[in-house]
Amino acid sequence: MCRNCGALVGAGQAACAVCGAAVVAPREESPRAAARTGRPARAYDVETVRFARAVLARPATFTFVFLALNVFVFVLMSRSGGTESEPVLRAFGAKYNSLINQRQWWRLVTPVFIHIGWLHLFVNMYSLFMLGPYVERLYGSARFVVFWIATGVAGVAASYFASSVGGKPGVLGSFIFRGGDGPSAGASGALFGLVGVLFVFGIKYRHELPEGFKRAFGFGMLPTILINLFIGYTIPFIDNAAHLGGLAAGMLFALVVNYKRPGERGSVALTWHALQVVALALVVVSFGEVARHFATNAARAPQVSRAEAEQDRIRDSFIAAINSGRSAVHAALDGADAKAPEAALKKIDAARAFDADSAQLLADLRALVVRAHDFTALDARERASTRGQMLARRLEADFQVWDKRSNDWVKANGDRFGVELDDENQQDQAPQGERDSTSAPNAPAR
Repeated sequence: MCRNCGALVGAGQAACAVCGAAVVAPREESPRAAARTGRPARAYDVETVRFARAVLARPATFTFVFLALNVFVFVLMSRSGGTESEPVLRAFGAKYNSLINQRQWWRLVTPVFIHIGWLHLFVNMYSLFMLGPYVERLYGSARFVVFWIATGVAGVAASYFASSVGGKPGVLGSFIFRGGDGPSAGASGALFGLVGVLFVFGIKYRHELPEGFKRAFGFGMLPTILINLFIGYTIPFIDNAAHLGGLAAGMLFALVVNYKRPGERGSVALTWHALQVVALALVVVSFGEVARHFATNAARAPQVSRAEAEQDRIRDSFIAAINSGRSAVHAALDGADAKAPEAALKKIDAARAFDADSAQLLADLRALVVRAHDFTALDARERASTRGQMLARRLEADFQVWDKRSNDWVKANGDRFGVELDDENQQDQAPQGERDSTSAPNAPAR
């Protein structure tokens, strides 16, 4: 194993194929052997090789069982209408908070084996193929099965609670609490659990591990953890709460569970075999519940109360009116599309307000859009005249006053009504629905 990057190095290689570092070890190849092969004398990390052979010779059966099960479920979903279809996701057991609240408890288990799209499946299964054998061979199949299922369930549970809290402002809030009740599925919570196990394993046993394994695990896993969490933060539909839940559960398991050392013999404790059977039975029973409720869940949409649906309609119409009105005023001042004010007036007239203050904002915006419409009705010479320029300056000044009032209202009341300022456009700061960044189908994958 390479001391520089932790990659496995073949016994006949002089340098790491990944980073190019020379293999350095306490014992060198004999000059006679070097003369016989015609290659220069090389050195091998004897302790790392001995440890790797002792550990990697063990079976990793359940890694490939879980990999096959994920692919099998994916094929079934594809044949049932597509893995990105919401009815299919509901029917096969993706996580929906509203359905879990209706006592469909199995949705805390089944999402670990559901993936959305070929890329999602490939990335997670490749990660399982790379990480799973290490954990299973270090800890044994019984412990590995418990780790995989328990950390996966912990990730789904963390996603459930984070979604229940709803979206939160700020860096940390938007990192964890994405809000919304879109479908969530994927094995990455369990994969982060395996990363957490290897992270703590490398630190906990750093005094007895050979150098190569020290570099590969422990703090060597830290860049992987941080990079993946950063990716999850930058991509809105990735469920960081599930990642953190799985990671924390995996780290906790590694803290309290010992691994099987090289050369160590003896049977696995009966308790772990019993837990393995319970974990596998939980998966079987959960998918049995999926089959039992398949037709019902495939036919219905997630339940939304009348009050929530009404609130959504008000919010959507309000946001559309505000954004359209802003664009219309800017278009008029820039001498652009003369039809924009007409379209904005229709949306403003159709909009509904949350309260008296928001109603006044709509009324004042309508008056501004009417003035913008009148300004666009002038010909180019009139707009360029002294009077035209004065009308434009007054419209712009009055719009800026209204814009500040609008932003202040959103800052004071946005959390209550699910409206926020658009951080991508600091000039306009247009309000937009909080659920726009978390609603399905763009927010299911983990």
